[in-house]
Parts: sequence; C-alpha cells; structure tokens
Amino acid sequence: MGEEAGSEEKLHESSFCNGSNGTASTDPNDYTIIKEGEAEILMHAKNEVFYNKAQVNNRDLSIAVLRTFISKCKEEHTTMLTKRNKTAHKKLEDASSGHVEEEEVKFMLDSGKSNGECEAQMDPSQNESCDILAEPVKSTEGKGPEEMKPCRVLEALAASGLRALRYAREVEGVGKVVALDNDKASVEACKRNIKFNGSVAMSKVESHLADARVFMLTHPKEFDVVDLDPYGSPSVFLDSAVQSVVDGGMLMCTATDMAVLCGGNGEVCYSKYGSYPLRGKYCHEMALRILLACIEGHANRYKRYIVPVLSVQMDFYVRVFVRIFTSASAMKNTPLKLSYVYQCIGCDSFHLQCLGRPVAKNNSIRYLPGFGPVVPQECSDCGKKFNMGGPIWSAPIHDEEWVASILANVKSMKDRYPAYDRISAVLTTISEELQDVPLFVSLHSLCATLKCTSPSAVMFRSAVINAGYRISGTHVNPLGLKSDAPMDVIWDIMRCWIKIHPVKAQSPDQSGSVILAKEPTLQANFARAVASLSKAQAKKVARFLPNPERHWGPKLRAGRQVTSKHVSLLGLEAVNNSINHEEGDELNAKRHKTDNSNSSPSQAG
Repeated sequence: MGEEAGSEEKLHESSFCNGSNGTASTDPNDYTIIKEGEAEILMHAKNEVFYNKAQVNNRDLSIAVLRTFISKCKEEHTTMLTKRNKTAHKKLEDASSGHVEEEEVKFMLDSGKSNGECEAQMDPSQNESCDILAEPVKSTEGKGPEEMKPCRVLEALAASGLRALRYAREVEGVGKVVALDNDKASVEACKRNIKFNGSVAMSKVESHLADARVFMLTHPKEFDVVDLDPYGSPSVFLDSAVQSVVDGGMLMCTATDMAVLCGGNGEVCYSKYGSYPLRGKYCHEMALRILLACIEGHANRYKRYIVPVLSVQMDFYVRVFVRIFTSASAMKNTPLKLSYVYQCIGCDSFHLQCLGRPVAKNNSIRYLPGFGPVVPQECSDCGKKFNMGGPIWSAPIHDEEWVASILANVKSMKDRYPAYDRISAVLTTISEELQDVPLFVSLHSLCATLKCTSPSAVMFRSAVINAGYRISGTHVNPLGLKSDAPMDVIWDIMRCWIKIHPVKAQSPDQSGSVILAKEPTLQANFARAVASLSKAQAKKVARFLPNPERHWGPKLRAGRQVTSKHVSLLGLEAVNNSINHEEGDELNAKRHKTDNSNSSPSQAG
C-alpha cells in the first residue's frame, strides 16, 4: 500500500516535467505506472511510446550478461595488475643486481599508471607482488585510482528508456547509460521516466535525440557496452556499432526479422546480412549464425573480430552477446570460422564447407581457400540435389565458462529477475549443448522422411552414444539433436530401427525408399546408455516453458494501425477493442466538426 502511494506521489511530482512545451500531457490520470525489476516507467494511456511486455525475457537476460561482463572485466583487470606488478618486481630485482637501470623501472611504472587504468602501490624491498587495494588510493604524483573505470553503456534505440533505467538501477558497476532515440516523443518519455525514477537514475542515465548511426560513428571506441535492440533488422546499425565499442567491450544485438533470417525471403536476407538462409529444421540456429557472421564481417573492416559469449533464440527473436577485440593478425582466422551449408532437398542430410584452411610453413601459418566441394552433385543418401546456403558462423556460438557464470548469477539473484523461470531454463539448456557442433537434426523430421514411427529420444541418443559419438539437445528446438556423428551414421541408426519396426512399402522414387534400399554398415545398439539423459533431464529441471499468455509475441511497430489482419498476432479481443476505439475517435471527430459547422453562422452573425 505504501509503495503504491509513493508511486502516485512520484507521478504527481513528475507529471509536469514536459508540460511546459505542450508536447506531453500534464494530467496524472493520463498515465499508468509499469514496474519491471527495480525500474518504473510512465505509460501514456494512448501508448504513444513502444513497450512490449514480452521483452522482459530479453531485458532480464541482458542484465544477467552485463553483470557477468563487469565481473569478468574486474577479474581481467586484477590479472593485468598482478602481471604488471610481477614484471615490475622482476625489473627491480634486475636493477638491484645491475642488469637494468632503475630509471627504466620507474619509467615503466609511471607509464603504466598514466593511462588511467590503474595504480599499484609497490614496495621495492619486497620480492612478491603487492596486494591490490580494495579502495582507490591516490599516489603522491597525482596519478589516477587503481580501480577499474565504471562501465559506460550505450542503448542505441531506447524508446521509453526502460532498459537503460534497469541497467542503471540494478547493475552494480554501471557508471553511465546513454539512451538514444530519433523519435521526439520517445526522448520526451525517456526523460520523463528518468526523472520519475529518482536521483540514481538522474545521475547515471542521459537521453538524447539523435540518429544512433551518426552518434556511434562520432564516438569511436567510447562505450564498454553497446546494446542494439531494434524493431526488425539491426543490419544498418552494425557498421557503426562495432566501431563504438572499446577494445574488449561487449556488443549486445537483437534481430526480430525472423521470417527473413529463416529463409522466407532469401534474397532480402542476403541483401541485409550477406548470407543466404536455408529452410531446414535448424533455421533458427542458422539465423543466429548468420547474424554472428554479419557482425564479424563488419568488425573485420576495422581490423577487429568478435568472440561470442552467448547466443540465444527465444520467443520471436535472436539475441547475441559478443566481445569485440582489435587484432590484425587474429582477424585472419575469420575464414576458419565461416562455412557454407549444403542441404539436401530430399532428406535431412546437411554438410558444412569451411571457407578457409590453415597451412603451417616455416613456423608461420598461412590461410588458404578451403578444399571442396565436400558433397557430390547428388546426395549420397537419397540421390537428390543440394541447396547451398551461407556463409554462416560455424565456430562455437557460446562460451561455456560465461554461460556457467551467467547461470550461477541468475540463480544467486533469483528474486531480482522477473523472468527468472524462463531465462534459467534457456541458460540450463544452453549449458548442455555441444558447443563445437553447428546446426542439428530433428528426430521427428528424420522419421517423417522414412514414414516410420519415431524412437524415443533416449533410445536414439543411446544408439549414437553406443556408436562412439557425442549427442546433446539444443535450446532452439525441443526435438533438435546436436551430434558429431556424420549423416551416414545417423541414417544407419534409422535403418536399424526400421528393421525392428518395419514400414509399408513406398514409391521407389521417394527419398525414404532410396535411403532404406541400402543395407546399414553400422549395427546400432539401442541399449540405454548412461549419458542418454542430460543432467537437467535426469533432475527433471524444466528446460522448455510455455508462453505465459496467449498471443505472446511482437507487437505492432510504433505508428502502425491495427486492422483485422493482426488477429493472429494480437488476438481477436485486442483487435476489436482497438478498432472500436479508433472508430469511436473518428465518430467524435466528425461530430465535433459538424457541431462547429452548424454553430459558425450564428457566431458570424
């Protein structure tokens, strides 16, 4: 009760913040308070600024990654200080023995401090490296503190500013959040929400009316974290975003144009991301890998490269978290991380063709074009042709250590994540994925090709494990299975299954008939293997949760009108209410216009 009263009081205090220019209503009754995490925003009754409740999963996951990123940066900072101290002590030892001039040691220490990163208090009489002080200490020479600088975050497309406010209020170590938008109403709403959230938000968050692309280009290597969460494709922002991140910083990027990324419009995907998608069962994971390959391509133009720490397909979008580093030599590894995909049009067989190959020569490594093709003209399993897609990112899309740290953080702060159940389930599934296996097969799709009943996932997993290969699930699809077993082994296992569970004869030209016409060279063993269930499955931990409500998905782009074609997206009731509301507004406007025209003669007289 007290919290509600306090919110109402804050609403009355902040309602006038933009009323002076006439661009926003000053009536508190025109706003409702939306609370998410520790942040609160004012939502206008007409919902003029975009807000999507479904994105709470996205924001919670981003906060968890940001907390882990700051923690990792502190560890890296401590490691760097320790190495610097050890090096300095070694130099001092050499100086005392006459091998190195003491002035050289002092110069090294001073140059290390002057960059503003850190300051180490050292005692030349000790051989061990000194402990790093918890509190910042000013040196007698007036150098900066040894503590790491607070994290600077850029939210390039802020809308109401909810995400920026949550970063500022909930994540320890965030020093400044810059919230941008090129829509005047959104910036006004963001400033109103900043004031509504009190002194902490006002001291950390600043809102600007600006084109995100221009702003990022004019602030190169300035932000530790850049967050891109557009409505649709992020492709137009990527070139400037990779330049705005500091060396070792984080780029968080969302893409919601899943129809394009999953093969609905292949030519559009190529024009935006430089990659051609395929409509396989793995299309959502391919969407992740297309986005990563696109970011890597933009980074390479500036002698930079990416290291993915977490890549998620969730709800109606894909979201990637990558660190960006600068190195002209490491950038040469990029062709080894990209591959083309050959997908059979008749069966589920797919094969990857790496773009490059390393060649060692005279203690150096050269990168040459990859050997190919990896497939014949016709599929060796069913005899059909191949579609070719890509290039995609074929290196790991997660960092196991990061995923474990993020999941541990989420579990330790359970009460601070409104979407705890969903993000913990996704992270748990990701933690058990095979990281070095791109894409996956669908067990039900394999059986659909052969027109047979499906073995249980445990039996199929056991057969793969007993054959000497690894297998795991995927967070993208509950029926998806990642395995390092080649496709001929997968089909041999299915042939053995058919021998136990016969199927009706099919037309000889069908893919399933061609596959079953061959005798298996591998005798599958379906005896239950120890690792046939993952740890989460064995403990019956929820991994795939249903949507919390009906019509859970993206809302309309700001400014779009709701029509009957949006029933599948928003639901019949919401569409009817919106249409009735619009018709009522139009009717009132016509009445007002009629009243004015009728009253004008008397006024003139």
